[in-house]
Amino acid sequence: MDNNEKAVSFYDLKWDTDFFGVSSAKAILHIPLALNEWNKLQDKFKDYQFISIMNQNSDPFNTQLIGKDTAAFLVDVNIQFVKKLVDPCEIPTNITIHQSLERNDQIVELANFKFSKFTEDPELAKRGGDQVYSQWLINAFDKPDKFFALSRDENDDVDGFVLYSFSDNASVIELIAVSPKMTKGGIGTSLFKSVEYATHQQGFSEIKVGTQIRNIGAINFYHKVGCKQVGCHQVYHLWNL
Repeated sequence: MDNNEKAVSFYDLKWDTDFFGVSSAKAILHIPLALNEWNKLQDKFKDYQFISIMNQNSDPFNTQLIGKDTAAFLVDVNIQFVKKLVDPCEIPTNITIHQSLERNDQIVELANFKFSKFTEDPELAKRGGDQVYSQWLINAFDKPDKFFALSRDENDDVDGFVLYSFSDNASVIELIAVSPKMTKGGIGTSLFKSVEYATHQQGFSEIKVGTQIRNIGAINFYHKVGCKQVGCHQVYHLWNL
């Protein structure tokens, strides 16, 4: 899709519908909407119980439309980062990369993310929002298009992981976590470098990743490893219950 030609993307969220038990959809507002486009979009909203609305680049005109005409509330501001890779690098010696990885409950246990729109929205929270990231990981196991980089301690236990995939000639970091006991050991940097290595091996030169604006630790980390902020997108939730 060319975002310059299309103001809105709108599609069903099948996974969310099945997991949360409410009919779900997502709207992405790429540019300021004309009033006729906005009115058509509002008509589509009526067919769903839950709609996630992403206002790309936090456009102020779209923000005004959402606030004036709907009961949607701001649940997240998503910060997008990109790192352009120039020189190839070696994979850190403490990291292993796995494709189609079998289920590993040590990885699932590390998915205790403090910042989550799935728990900050009370309607999603009471529908199991605290289990979303665990289920995300479980769904990624045994999948040939999903890759895990793992760090292990001296007991061979997993003390950090990154889940990533490839899309549009870039690697996309989906989830990254380090054991709370090991946050100062450079594991996160090693995991990121392993994605750099895998990206070069794939013949690509770009890494993409996003995080929440309240997750200051993650934002600082991505700056530290050489990422550049390229987007700041508002995310609203609209409920029709």
